[in-house]
Amino acid sequence: MKVLFAGPSLHGQDADLTGLDLRPPARQGDIHRAVLAGADAIGLIDGVFGFVPSVWHKEILFALSQGVRVLGGASLGALRAAECASFGMEPVGEIANAYLSGARHEDADVCLAHAPAELDFMPLSEPLVDVEASVAALLELGHVTDAEAWRWLEAAHDLYFADRTVEAMLERAGLAAALAETYRRHRVGVKARDALALVERLRALPAGRGAPPEGWSFRASDPWRNYLATLA
Repeated sequence: MKVLFAGPSLHGQDADLTGLDLRPPARQGDIHRAVLAGADAIGLIDGVFGFVPSVWHKEILFALSQGVRVLGGASLGALRAAECASFGMEPVGEIANAYLSGARHEDADVCLAHAPAELDFMPLSEPLVDVEASVAALLELGHVTDAEAWRWLEAAHDLYFADRTVEAMLERAGLAAALAETYRRHRVGVKARDALALVERLRALPAGRGAPPEGWSFRASDPWRNYLATLA
């Protein structure tokens, strides 16, 4: 069984999910439960945070210790993949590798607000990684000047992630509202691109669990034992 945790990063994308058990954005305990349910491989794209505990590193290490391949990319998965790569978690895509190399280090670069599952996790704000790529595209196409691009990016960085809409960025940067349509027409979806790459990579993995990792062994810490106690 191959389990995929995804939501807003795949919204509106024509992804082939054949052979995958698609689940909503992961929260603490979801990866652990997937391992106990028999997952051979897990793809982590989207996850929740703030109002509930996020996926924690210990459950990823538990999965890896059981021979489960764990891939991460695009969003929270990119962060966890970079953080757990030395233990065997596999980063997929531009964003994950940017975190792994240190080119990116802020969690907020991939954060966005989104609608609930009933609305297919529709994004309600713009993630910074997509804004940066999209403004660069507009600059290259001549739709904005160097100074306008700089003001746009400065506004994007200043706004709280949940408030980072196209209109809010343009207003804060003092740019013409008409640029919103131009932005949407040439928008570059880096998160979606990485998410689709992870889906294909996950689908291509062979069935069955692998051998336990070499060089380290899973140790049950006090927080892990406390977590297991809450399940009991």
